[in-house]
Amino acid sequence: MNERTDPRTGRGAAVRFRRPARALFWRLFVINGLVFTVGTLVLALSPATVSSPVLLTEIPVLIVGLALIIAANALLIRKSLAPLDTLTTLMRRVDLLRTGDRVTESGNGDLDQVIGTFNEMLERLEAERSASSAYALAAQEGERRRIARELHDEIGQSLTVALLSLKRVVDRAPEDLKEELCSAQETVRASLDEVRQVARRLRPGVLEDLGLHSALSALSSDFSQASEIAITREVDPALPALSDEVELVLYRIAQEGLTNVARHSQARRVQLSLTHKRGQLTLRIADDGCGGVQKEGAGIRGMRERALLIGARLTIESPPGGGTDVRLVVPPHAVKEN
Repeated sequence: MNERTDPRTGRGAAVRFRRPARALFWRLFVINGLVFTVGTLVLALSPATVSSPVLLTEIPVLIVGLALIIAANALLIRKSLAPLDTLTTLMRRVDLLRTGDRVTESGNGDLDQVIGTFNEMLERLEAERSASSAYALAAQEGERRRIARELHDEIGQSLTVALLSLKRVVDRAPEDLKEELCSAQETVRASLDEVRQVARRLRPGVLEDLGLHSALSALSSDFSQASEIAITREVDPALPALSDEVELVLYRIAQEGLTNVARHSQARRVQLSLTHKRGQLTLRIADDGCGGVQKEGAGIRGMRERALLIGARLTIESPPGGGTDVRLVVPPHAVKEN
C-alpha cells in the first residue's frame, strides 16, 4: 500500500499500486501458456496422430495447427498492446498550449493504469504551465505599466518642456532661423506623439477608464491609421460585465492579432468582432490576406498562453491564399454575468 494525493480532491488516499511491466509480463505469459495448453489438449484428444518419422500426410495437419496457435497468440497479444499505439501518438503530438488532449481509449486492466497516470501527468503539467504563464504575464503587465508611466511622466514631460521652449525661441528668433527652428519643433512634436502612442500600447488607459468597448474602438482606429488597412468593427453592445483579467486578455489578443495582420498578411480589409451568444464570448479577427500560416511564432504562442489564463480556446485557420481567421472562444464559466 502506498500513499498518494488524489488530483481531483487534493486529499491523500491509500492506493495499491501495481507494477505495469510485471503485470503485462504475466498477462502475456498466461496468454501464451493458455494458447499452447489448448493446442496441446486439442492435439492429445483429437484423432490426429504424429508418426516418427513424420509422414507426408501429417505435415499439413501440423502446419495448420501451428498456424492457428500463432494466429490466436498474435491476436490476443495485439489486443492487449493496442492502447500503446494511441498513447504513443498522443505523446508525439501533445502541446501544453492546447489543453484537453487525453487518451480516452480504454485499455486492458494492465495498461489502464499507465494511461491514467499519463493523463494525470498531463493535467499536472498543464496546471503548472498555466500557473507559470499567469505569473510571467502578470510580471509582463506590471513592467508594461512601469515603462508606460515612465514614458508618460518623464520622457513625455521632458519633450513637452522642450516643445514649449522651442515655441518661445521661435517667437523671438530672426526670420532666417525660424524655418530650421520650426522643423526642429515639428520633430519634437512627432517624437512626443510617438512616445504617447507607445505608452498607450503598453498600458491601455482607455481600457481601465472607459471599458473594453471603447478600448477596442480606439485600437481599431489606431490600427487603421497606422497600417492604412480598412477595418470593420462589430462589438456586441450588450456585453456582460467582465472581470479585469478577461477584458485584458481580450484586448491583448485583439492587439496581437491586428499587429500580425499589419506585419504579415498583406491584407486590404480586416474584420474585428466580439459577440456574446449562449453565454460565451467570441472574439474574431479575420483578414483577406495571403494566409498560409504554418509555423506559430512568439506572437501566436503568446496569444495561446493568454487564452489559457481564462480557460478560453484559441483557433487559427489560415489556408494559403484564403486569409487568416483567428477566433477566441471564452466559455460561459469564465464570463462574469450581471
